[in-house]
Amino acid sequence: MKRSKGGGDEEAPRHNGSAGRRKADQQQSDGDEGGSDIGPADLQDDDNDQGLRREIRSKYRDLISSVQQNREDMLSPSNNKLTEVLEEANKLFKDVRQAREAALDAQLLVVATDLGKEKASQLFSEGTAFDPTAFAEHLLSFMGLNRLEDDEDEQQNTTNGYLPQDAWHRLARRAECCFRTAPSFHYMMGSFYAEPPPPKQRIERQRKAPSKEAKRIMPTQLKKMEESQQEATEKEVERILGYLKGYYQDDPTSSISYYEFVIDPSSFSRTVENIFHTSFLIRDGLARMYLDEEKLPCIAPVEEGEVEAGGSTSRKQCILSISPKIWKELIDAFDIRDSIIRPPNTQND
Repeated sequence: MKRSKGGGDEEAPRHNGSAGRRKADQQQSDGDEGGSDIGPADLQDDDNDQGLRREIRSKYRDLISSVQQNREDMLSPSNNKLTEVLEEANKLFKDVRQAREAALDAQLLVVATDLGKEKASQLFSEGTAFDPTAFAEHLLSFMGLNRLEDDEDEQQNTTNGYLPQDAWHRLARRAECCFRTAPSFHYMMGSFYAEPPPPKQRIERQRKAPSKEAKRIMPTQLKKMEESQQEATEKEVERILGYLKGYYQDDPTSSISYYEFVIDPSSFSRTVENIFHTSFLIRDGLARMYLDEEKLPCIAPVEEGEVEAGGSTSRKQCILSISPKIWKELIDAFDIRDSIIRPPNTQND
């Protein structure tokens, strides 16, 4: 059962929130002015006016169609048609009361936004285009180069360089305003040169003089100790020289391996002592070392005539280091089973 249009129970049309807020603001502003007699009934009549609603929707459709048809013209930087369309849409939005009208307004906004975005991208691409040749020409013109001068002037400029003498100064004065330079630093009371403090004099402390008893006893003990060690070293060096000459005389044609001569496979400490005492033979020129065909060190005694002829200037010395690990590796590499140099407390067979 339909209700009569003139009845008081007719259902009022639904409005969106934005339209209701705009009506309330308009009522309040009109009430403040006090010069208008429009009331809520008049506003409700405008909302129910179907002719006005159709007119608004038709204008929105016309704006959307004009934007789509004139899209290429509106993309031109000098064309302001898009701004006019947006201003017209703002005027129509004041009378929007229903959802269909708001949907058309949103559709127009989407179309205008896409068009504005495309237009802005074109402007941006045109603005970032950089022509190095044109920039160089403008820069040369600013610095004072004139390509239309006579030949005489050109020849005169070529002697000074193609630009005037103050060309770079002119460019520097123009670019100076674009940079912030730090102020120069100056001493308020002049420069300060700090001198190092004078070195302190060192006071040497006097050493205590040894007593008479220490003077009498200590040198004797040290002298005896040095003499006993020197005698033992000399005796051991002579003993090792005897072993070297004995093995060399047994077979003069075969070379004696240095490692087989000094290494004691049963004692690492004896090996170090043999190397130490053998070094005296090399230093004094009583023995010589050389490399065989396999680049391994060999040792041989030196005859008395060879010592005098060679002299001390032809001898060279080197430092030899050995560790327990290297000692074991040398024993395995040369297959050393017995020591050529017997310990001093054993008798030589």
